[in-house]
Amino acid sequence: MRQFIYRSQPAHVVFGEGTLSELGPAIETVGGRRALLLSTPGQAQQARVATAAVAAIVGHFDGATMHTPIEVTQRALAAAQDAKADCLVAFGGGSTIGLSKAIALRTDLAQVVIPTTYAGSEMTAILGQTENGRKTTLRSPKVLPELVIYDVALTLGLPVAMSGVSGINAIAHAVEGLYAQDANPILEMMALSGVKALAGALPRIAQQPSDVEARSEALYGAWLCGTVLGLAGMAIHHKLCHTLGGLFALPHAETHAIVLPHAVAYNSEAAPQAMQHLAAALGGGEPAQALYDLGRAVGAPAALRDIGMPGGGIDRAADQAVENPYWNPRQVERAGVRALIAQAWAGKPPATGLFTP
Repeated sequence: MRQFIYRSQPAHVVFGEGTLSELGPAIETVGGRRALLLSTPGQAQQARVATAAVAAIVGHFDGATMHTPIEVTQRALAAAQDAKADCLVAFGGGSTIGLSKAIALRTDLAQVVIPTTYAGSEMTAILGQTENGRKTTLRSPKVLPELVIYDVALTLGLPVAMSGVSGINAIAHAVEGLYAQDANPILEMMALSGVKALAGALPRIAQQPSDVEARSEALYGAWLCGTVLGLAGMAIHHKLCHTLGGLFALPHAETHAIVLPHAVAYNSEAAPQAMQHLAAALGGGEPAQALYDLGRAVGAPAALRDIGMPGGGIDRAADQAVENPYWNPRQVERAGVRALIAQAWAGKPPATGLFTP
């Protein structure tokens, strides 16, 4: 008999196509009357147009950026104060949702989140922040969004390249939930369903970006994978991505898409049952190689060097990654971590044998 502990967390989700029309009532549901709209600069116009009919939105801060730098949060806090905001509306992906969480942590303002990518951050009480080149994470119920609106229509215009890397980023959340220290059968069920949905949908989106059913499956899978991340611990994959992102300001989703196959290869021998289940969700074969092949099928970059990581940074990244490592099913040791990063930097296929002591 397997013994386990399962803890849930509050969640209010509106899922479908055209659900953005529920934004006004959603703001009322969380007790808001004056909402500050958050977005990145690139999504500022889309965010304004999409929410123009909502009278409760009284201000807009469009400076969200990846890795949630502390200095950006400070500017957004000033904007919230100037607008006399009593709640937040985050329109976008992980960068915007992260900024919303950072504000909520400091103010207790309620959050309504409208994801436009597959990042999954909206379903977690996790916040990653960057200061002085180092990204750190924390968990707090204060940063968990009160209400999430998933509108498949908003993902139809997500570029194919971003769809692929964002979806693999979501898969990474579920993968680590399979071998997390606090894994349990309920999380496994959600993780495997999420991986299966995304692995099936992403290649279809790459071929036909306007496929509503594929987009719906991907968004549903991202929801499940994000929920797993919110309820399970993180391991070596997330530690490496947080380290690389903080050190070199690498794009978040692309970093996850590149590192994931190598992190899975690193842990493959230490988590055989998780790998067996993962293989089935991915359609068979070696999971690490299947994830690498999925990246190629959706046009994701294969090498860290191609997204801005300098070759001279491999040792620096390895040193930081083994400082205060997250729990991992396999011991985190520098030689193996360095080999993992080097493989990912070069864009080579994952090779389990490299990490054998």
